[in-house]
Amino acid sequence: MSRVAYVNGTYSPHGQAVVHIEDRGFQFADGVYEVWSVFDGRLADFDGHMMRLHRSLNELRIDIPMSVASLTRVLRETVRRNRVRNGIVYLQVTRGTARRDHPFPTPGTPPSVIVTAKSISPARGEAQAQKGVAVLTQPDIRWGRCDIKTVGLLPNILAKQAAREAGAYEAWLVDDMGLVTEGSSTNAWIVDEHGKLRTRDTQANILKGCTRTSLMALIKEHGVELDERPFSVEEAKRAGEAFFSAAGAFVTPVISIDGTKIGDGKPGPITLKLRQLYLDQARRDAF
Repeated sequence: MSRVAYVNGTYSPHGQAVVHIEDRGFQFADGVYEVWSVFDGRLADFDGHMMRLHRSLNELRIDIPMSVASLTRVLRETVRRNRVRNGIVYLQVTRGTARRDHPFPTPGTPPSVIVTAKSISPARGEAQAQKGVAVLTQPDIRWGRCDIKTVGLLPNILAKQAAREAGAYEAWLVDDMGLVTEGSSTNAWIVDEHGKLRTRDTQANILKGCTRTSLMALIKEHGVELDERPFSVEEAKRAGEAFFSAAGAFVTPVISIDGTKIGDGKPGPITLKLRQLYLDQARRDAF
């Protein structure tokens, strides 16, 4: 079955869906995006992603393109038309189409809305989680508003590509003080050498991940001690466990960083427990 995309009010075959050449997302990366995981045709962490979408749009002064109810219908219809039972749905909203010029276009220029969906094998992700993945560290060269989920991802792409070329799955970005900020498309976590679960706080110019937020609620509910405090690359390498979280990755164990084995080189019990807790909740509460 061919895939289907939604673009500005129209559902089209994926290969024929287009935006204008002067869409500001294409010209300036002047837009934002969100990704929902799909479980059994339903969207996980729905409210968290929708709230973050509205915050990103407000921070960039992009008009809200449609009501939550209307956008929900579009997301669900795109999932349905693509027959996605398990996978992701991707939403992108840009400032719209206008003559190429750096200042904002004329007030009232309608935003562009693009939605796509694709299936992802749950079995493949689970097999990867049971095995664990490698991480490569890279300098964090991104702009100063990484709390906004913009489509301007060139530094992230370069970091991710460096990781893949080194045989790693993900890149962890490192600031000028040698502290891990986050992954190229994930939030970073460790269980440090003292057994304490740690992740960086979101006041430090990192994205407030929706999976991260849901995971933190589960951590609190199950009485796991959490320290929202930065950790260095060396602390991460000495950790008993490490993992990252994201909408598409859920909770994925990290078994090596820059070639250094983490713990015993296998996914740790805390990580695997948190992964299962998150998946159980996401499936149960998907909307």
